[in-house]
Formats: sequence, C-alpha cells, structure tokens
Amino acid sequence: MDVVVVGSVALDKVKTPFSDVRESLGGSASYFSIAASKLCKVGMVAVVGEDFPPAFTRIFKEADIDLSGLEFLPGGTFTWEGEYDYDLHHRKTISTCLNVFEGFHPRLPADYRTVRYVFLANIAPKLQLEVLNQVSSPRLTVCDTMNFWISSEREALAETLQKVDVLVINDSEVREITGDPSLIRAARKILKMGPMVVIVKKGEHGSLLITRNFYFSAPAYPVEAIVDPTGAGDSFAGGFLGCLARENDLNERGMRRAVIFGTVMASFAVESFGVERLRAASLEEALKRFRELRTISEFEVE
Repeated sequence: MDVVVVGSVALDKVKTPFSDVRESLGGSASYFSIAASKLCKVGMVAVVGEDFPPAFTRIFKEADIDLSGLEFLPGGTFTWEGEYDYDLHHRKTISTCLNVFEGFHPRLPADYRTVRYVFLANIAPKLQLEVLNQVSSPRLTVCDTMNFWISSEREALAETLQKVDVLVINDSEVREITGDPSLIRAARKILKMGPMVVIVKKGEHGSLLITRNFYFSAPAYPVEAIVDPTGAGDSFAGGFLGCLARENDLNERGMRRAVIFGTVMASFAVESFGVERLRAASLEEALKRFRELRTISEFEVE
C-alpha cells in the first residue's frame, strides 16, 4: 500500500444549467482514490450504507483500490445534492443527508497503519486527529478542510494543522483561516501553524504551492468543456499525492511535478458528471496533459 485516504463516499445529485445527474458516485474518498490509483496503490477508509450500488463498488475494484477499510453498514449512504450557477464557479447545497456517515469513526486496518502517505479528506478535524493517532510515522500527511470546519471546529482544526505536513485548500478558505486577503501572506501565516507546505487551489486560475523556502504557481489545464466541477479538488489531491508516492521525491522538483499531476487529474474530473471521465483517463493521457502544461507555461529569459 502506498497511500491511504480517509474521507467520504457519497451518492450525489448534481444539477447545472446545462444538464443534471440523479445518482452519481461522489464523495472525497471516491475522487481522490480514483485519481491517485492511476499512479500508485491506494487504500480507502470510508463508510457506505446497504443501498450503495454494487456497480459503484466495482468501479473501485476495477481501479485496483484496496477496500479493506470500506465499511458497509445498515442504513443509507451519505447523499449530497447541489446546484451550480451558469459560470460553474458557485454552487449551493440543496440537501445533505449524512445517514451512516453521521456516526463514522475511521478504523484503519493493520496494514494501513504503516503506510507512507496519508490523505485526510474533508471530514471533521476530530476525525482527522483520530486517523493521525492510528498511523505510525508516515512520511507525509496531507489534509483538506472547508469553511464549515474552519468556523465550527477551529480549535480541533488548529490541532490538526500542528500535526500534518501539507494543507490543501481553496483561496477563500485560506483567507478565512487567517483573516488575511493576501493569498501569499495568508499561506505563510498557516505555515507558522504547523504545515510545511500550503497548496491554494484557485479553480480555473490554477494553484499556488507555498513553503518556507519557495513558492510555485501552476496554471490550470485549459479544459474546453467543463461539465461538472464537483470533485475537482479531491482529484487534484489524488494526483498530487499519487505522484509523490510514485516518485518518492519530496524535494522542490518533486513537489512541483506533483502539483502539475494534481492539475491534470482535476482537468479530467470536470469533464463529466461524477467520476466517469476520471476513471476512463489513462496514465498515457495524463502524461500527455502533463507535457502540454509544461509547454503552455514555458517561456524564455533573454
């Protein structure tokens, strides 16, 4: 096992001004795992209910994702319904039913506890801390969070940040944590809270990777037809950590390459509802987009 992800597996209902889907495989652990599986061996820790479609379980198995940590419990699977505006940048949550996810407490199988790379997806900081207490000396821990946890569980989130190596969040969240409108300055404030690396996702404007020693600005891949932005951030994290696990290079070069792989995986995720385009993407396609991004951002210095 190279990477373990702890997060949600969900049944999504998504509507855009152009189309909609009524039951789609979603959740942070789903997107992350499928993206990372293109590059390394992934183990998933999550929970689903008795209504979880067998076809979705087969999707995980076809991606060679280890499901030893996926619990099947009586009750309903976590469901989320959202709707996007015309620009696809803003969405509103119509409904959220936690179901079996409400009582979720991650239990890592024995062979997951010695894994080198851990991703703590967007779950309560208290649950993220439970995971950190179960793993023994991982090489790199990466976590995500959201505005709800920032406002409602700030103390637990601060404790989590003291114990993780990388924080991956969007531009509004980094400003909310610090109260600083400057992304660079805000990210540096978060570095003082514990993480060695802060990655700020900016959607179609790319991403920033900031450490105590350097920063890197990556462009977004120019997707011509965005269908559904759901899961792009988790797919980015899957590509990022999957690349690091595959190459085992945590130096500046490795971090830069990993951010680009994250960008590539996010570009696949937005090209369809759910995980369909992401799961269909081959490593060869990903490498092609990786090289295209290098060409797009390359320039000469006289």
